[in-house]
Amino acid sequence: MDKNKIYKKFGGHYLADDQTFLMGIDIRFTDHLAYRMKDLIVLETCTGGGFSTISLAKYAKHVYTVEIDRKRISDAQKNLQLAGLETKVTFINQDVLSDEVDKLIPQIDAAFLDPDWAVSGPEHEYRFINSNTRPPSDKLLNMIFLKTPNVTLIQPSFISYQEFRHLPPHECENLYLDGQLELICLHFGKLAHFIGNSEFKI
Repeated sequence: MDKNKIYKKFGGHYLADDQTFLMGIDIRFTDHLAYRMKDLIVLETCTGGGFSTISLAKYAKHVYTVEIDRKRISDAQKNLQLAGLETKVTFINQDVLSDEVDKLIPQIDAAFLDPDWAVSGPEHEYRFINSNTRPPSDKLLNMIFLKTPNVTLIQPSFISYQEFRHLPPHECENLYLDGQLELICLHFGKLAHFIGNSEFKI
């Protein structure tokens, strides 16, 4: 993996493979989003290479991050050490939808949900209702709402906004990179600055 590309996207000389690089979010987005979690105890799902975790750890009081893949947790732990933020993060190697993980998560103030939508191909359909992300976005959101109303959910830009109409009141933030819509972020509870649509451009 090209170290200069990793540095440009994530702001450090971190460990990344092709998949974690592709799925990792640009540091300018993650820092922007993480600032909403300032001084809170945060649950993050789908740690990946730990790039969002690093941004969250900069601002949050503490981060509990859940990842099913042991190899990704190992890389993320190394990346948090490189960032000097490892003491602010607790790693949980579990399926976030399992009953076991629910017992391991303490009381939290907010959650940052970034399910993996790397499944692709000509037959792939991006959707929120009956989601095919890993874990399914709709099931994940419903489960986390039992723990906190303060949630940021990352979704791919290809999903129709109509699929979010049934959800509780939220801010729908569109994130643009070089004029192109990259991500849709739904902010609920105290993480929403207001109810309605907003934009962030870099």
